[in-house]
Amino acid sequence: MLFFTQMKGSHRIFKAALVLLALIGMAAVSGTRASAQTPLRETNIVVSYTEHQWWLLSWTNNTILCSIFVDHEGLPTSKEVYNACGASLQAQWLNTQPCQKILKGNFNTETCDGLYLHKVTSQPKTKEISISLPPIEVWVTLEGCDPTPLENRCIQLPKLLLTGEEPLPNERITAIEGLYNNQPFACEGATCAIPLRVTPRDGIQVEFKAKSSFGDESRSFRAQVRVIESGVSQVPYGSGWFVDVLSTQWQGARLASCSQTWEAFPPIGGLTGWLSTPDQSQLLSSNQPYYYLAGRLIARGIVDASACSTGGLQLNGYADACGLETAKPVLESWQNQFDNRIIEVAKQTGVPATLMKNLFAQESQFWPGMFRVPNEFGLGQITDNGADTILQWNPSFYDQICPLVLSQDTCKSGYLHLEEDEQEMLRGALAVQAKADCPGCQLGIDLTNVDFSLSLFAKTLLANCEQVAQIVYNASGKIAGTVSSYEDLWRLTVANYHTDPGCLSYAVHMAWNTNTNRILWDEVSTQFTVPCKGVVPYVEKISLQSTP
Repeated sequence: MLFFTQMKGSHRIFKAALVLLALIGMAAVSGTRASAQTPLRETNIVVSYTEHQWWLLSWTNNTILCSIFVDHEGLPTSKEVYNACGASLQAQWLNTQPCQKILKGNFNTETCDGLYLHKVTSQPKTKEISISLPPIEVWVTLEGCDPTPLENRCIQLPKLLLTGEEPLPNERITAIEGLYNNQPFACEGATCAIPLRVTPRDGIQVEFKAKSSFGDESRSFRAQVRVIESGVSQVPYGSGWFVDVLSTQWQGARLASCSQTWEAFPPIGGLTGWLSTPDQSQLLSSNQPYYYLAGRLIARGIVDASACSTGGLQLNGYADACGLETAKPVLESWQNQFDNRIIEVAKQTGVPATLMKNLFAQESQFWPGMFRVPNEFGLGQITDNGADTILQWNPSFYDQICPLVLSQDTCKSGYLHLEEDEQEMLRGALAVQAKADCPGCQLGIDLTNVDFSLSLFAKTLLANCEQVAQIVYNASGKIAGTVSSYEDLWRLTVANYHTDPGCLSYAVHMAWNTNTNRILWDEVSTQFTVPCKGVVPYVEKISLQSTP
């Protein structure tokens, strides 16, 4: 049962109290443990272990200076010695050198300096420890429609379905409650179906949480919901409604990439053009006259341009007109050979395939080897700054790669807490992943490494999404999606990928100071300093076309 309470005047409190008392009453009947205070979601368990007692003694007179109790095999750790004996004794113990007399078989230790550890006893024991219990979750789906990207269209108005999940055995969800566009609602049991209706274009907010028979409740979750009638949107999709939901608890089809990070709805009716991912590689194909790529194909002997008077090359390594014409048959197949893998990575990560191909066209013209700029690698020409971004802003990626390079204990502190040389080692490991140059290979590059590195570039773009969200928040104090559009936030992300984040931060701050309501790319693009202005045509070339 769904309760909506509309509060007006003093009787609002009375009505709200009745709803609350009804819920409490139902919970009491069904065995809920009522409590004035919410119980902690934890429990105590008794475990068996072996306790080992050690003495810290003086070599000179075998005086017992302190006792140390540990629950593991082997010597006590330095921290355990410190906790039991204090800093002074710990320091003496750490500085004690091996007693040479004992090493030589002389057990008269009176002239030995320092302290030593001696194991006294071991005995079985038990102890009670507190463990945290898994929290309540509430998941979000739609009832009455299963909208699929890209347009997310429903032929009838669906319901927003909230489903509580209680992971504890013998416990259950007793109620789900919250606010729908600031209007309170409450449902008995583990599910709550809220009828949707047309919303403003910016959507409305839903807050929700679940209560458990354990006596506690979940944390409060949020969802942004947008429902637009297709006839109003003036696009030729026929009758129906475009329904978009943004929430960390969403369990429907994959959300548009970075939309949850920014809390920004994608364009009504779905993504097209440069933010799209076609199903077939033919729709991603291109046939552009890339002089740089043609020059690389000629220089590596992939194309024979000996019939050209200049050998087909200019002094800067680019192809000349004759070289480009000679390279055309190979040029088209080369720039499209990665399309299937780009689409595959796009579907795995959510990063639009067309955006990635456009970016690779601008960065490398699809030549993965190093040529134009030193220390930039792969189709996306990843730099030291780019490696730094993904390691800082993509924690799951950092957790995967760090233990492959550094020890698990070292990695636990997080990227920003690593020593400078350790950070450098990680960035170098990423460069190796992206680097396709291979002197021993037939073409001088390893194309199998290119396939492997494409997911690295996609994850780097996702890390830039995270950084852009922070940059916008730093400038405006607001969530990115509330002050900018989904498409403009992607433009900012592409800019951040290409240039130093300091360049973008300055431009976004200046744009916000100029217009304190919105952060628009058209305004941001005018605020870059002279050394950073090259990013503007770069972004526009990527975002103003559907294929490179």
